Amino acid sequence: MSFFIQTRNLEKFARSKKWTFFFNLIKPRLVPMVLIATASGFYLGTPAKIDLLTLFHVLLGTALASSGTLALNQVIEKDIDKKMKRTKDRPLPSGHIFISEAIVFSSLLLISGLIYLLIFGNIICSFITLSSSAIYLLIYTPLKTRSPLNSIIGAIPGAIPPLIGWSAATGFLSFESFILFTILFLWQIPHALAIAIMYKEEFVAAGIKLLPANDPIGRNTCRHIIVYCLTLIPVGMMPKFIGMAGNFYFFSSIFLGIIYLSFAISLFRNYSIPYARKLFYVSLIYLPLLLLSMILNQVN
Repeated sequence: MSFFIQTRNLEKFARSKKWTFFFNLIKPRLVPMVLIATASGFYLGTPAKIDLLTLFHVLLGTALASSGTLALNQVIEKDIDKKMKRTKDRPLPSGHIFISEAIVFSSLLLISGLIYLLIFGNIICSFITLSSSAIYLLIYTPLKTRSPLNSIIGAIPGAIPPLIGWSAATGFLSFESFILFTILFLWQIPHALAIAIMYKEEFVAAGIKLLPANDPIGRNTCRHIIVYCLTLIPVGMMPKFIGMAGNFYFFSSIFLGIIYLSFAISLFRNYSIPYARKLFYVSLIYLPLLLLSMILNQVN
């Protein structure tokens, strides 16, 4: 009898443990950043009082679709993940989830998210989400082993979440929404290149093509980083000039942009993993603070 109880307990533990592997399959640390950007676009695009119920629906649909996309990315890259220390323990390369299970799980998430956005949002935000997933899975992911341009292509779906939120709130896309898109696009390149420097050896061993791979002293990589950080400062100021935000945001964007640029210059002067890591952490602070200052100082 005790053996039967122990067996049942082990089975329950195994089932509960398996769901943690499915949860890890969706890259849960990335989804909140997607939702923050989506919510910011929704709030900034709302012409009057914000509709909290619609915002909830949009965030839920976006969470489902982005989770499915990120999980499918792991399906496609399972063989690459086996070759890198930082990813070899992910659910698929470690063998904790079967490939068939992962495909069904991730596909259901993506499809349900797109349908949910279509029903509770609108056709535009659903289509934009579909486009983002298609670019991420069909262009960016295969390009990672073929060209260093993958960092630029990958920044496109990464910059789309504000467009999802904006279109859900307004039913269309405007010039203002594309300013948000451009800010996120420019922000991502230094962010992605910092990661590429931090894990260069692993990426090279896995066959992933990145700018730092053929740049031993990092001059070319750092020039790209600095150019994008420099460009981000005037583009980050644009919401003030087009009437989206006020003076507090204007000066906050300059201050944050200069800090981001200063860490990029520090990396140029001291090309190393520790300085790349500093730039990476600054990038994680820059974007939420910029969006928050825009929301707090929105001009209606």
